[in-house]
Amino acid sequence: MSEHAALRYPITGDSALEPPTAWAELRGTCPVAHVTFVSGDDATLLTRYADVKATLADPRFTRTSPDGDSARVSEESGGVLDSQMASVLPQHGEAHLVWRRTLNKWFTAKRMAALRPGITAMADRLVDEMTAAGDTADLKAAFGFPLPVWVICEILGVPEADRDRFAYWSDTLLSMTRYTRDEITAAQTEFHRYMAGHLAAKRADPGDDLLSELATGSGMSDAEIIATGQGLLVAGHETTANMIGKMAAMLLADRARWEALLADPKLVRTAVEETLRMDVNAGFGMVRYIDREFEVGGAVIEPGTTVVCSMAAANRDEDAFEGAAEMDLARTPNPHLAFGAGAHSCLGQALARTELQVALEVLLRRLPSLELAVDPEDLQRVEGLLVGGMAAVPVRWRT
Repeated sequence: MSEHAALRYPITGDSALEPPTAWAELRGTCPVAHVTFVSGDDATLLTRYADVKATLADPRFTRTSPDGDSARVSEESGGVLDSQMASVLPQHGEAHLVWRRTLNKWFTAKRMAALRPGITAMADRLVDEMTAAGDTADLKAAFGFPLPVWVICEILGVPEADRDRFAYWSDTLLSMTRYTRDEITAAQTEFHRYMAGHLAAKRADPGDDLLSELATGSGMSDAEIIATGQGLLVAGHETTANMIGKMAAMLLADRARWEALLADPKLVRTAVEETLRMDVNAGFGMVRYIDREFEVGGAVIEPGTTVVCSMAAANRDEDAFEGAAEMDLARTPNPHLAFGAGAHSCLGQALARTELQVALEVLLRRLPSLELAVDPEDLQRVEGLLVGGMAAVPVRWRT
């Protein structure tokens, strides 16, 4: 491993839409690098595609140490990496595979096809509300955030009146520096109390939703079901909500991209994959705790090391993608790592893809004149969360 001085992590660039120059430098000269988290704890950063994929796909390594000696993301750590979800749900081995199999049938192609008309109708409704209010909007607040929270609450069977609270709970679970530990703990307690009550109601009067099925036929404990709901909230809301805004910003930053999609809507699917690959604000990356000697990238990582895999940096690796720095809306194949790899790859990636495709299809159909209302370089990142996104995506259109 290189003996370069430790870098402060996360590494950010000057522009919300351009990668940090450090990514290419690290891939070229220091692909296994020393970094320091906001907490002051040391870790190891991987930035090359092959190294990131090999580490994420290795079934021996999990997110955190069972002994609690993993590097802390921040001084206020807490959140999704230090929660019931992290401690209750099985993290590896057969138990983890059983848990994933139990949930997988809710994210099949058949399920996504059944959900698609409802997602489309909701997206159209949100565009109706945006256009009724004028010819400008913050696309993130008015469209990007409401759509995924509606979808995940449909899956969980959450009443519409309760859905606004989910955005705050999701934020606190993904906090890195935005909230204090007391605020995180209070929100987690409130979320747990809500889910326990919701679960009891589902057990008494089951519906056609995931929590009802888990409550009445899965064999999971209440703690496991609540933690599963927590995990699905985080994975199914915040990340996709941010990605809708980022996707629109990337495609509108160069008007030729939007025009190409208007001319050939069949490109929507590959365009979604390419925006996932090109996303420079993917967030913190995936953490793995190395509990045995591990060789990667020509270096030996010692037991007791926390490794953070930057999928966003890996997705710009020229050794893995020809013309990696260029957006190719028709790129295929596109084996990006936006959803991770291996046994811990994103369980809900089929749902995320469906939501992103529908969001783009509806925006192209309903708002063909859509454009950014600010210069791309003026877009600002979200700060203090484990997921990356734009603080706002100001847009306008012709009526």
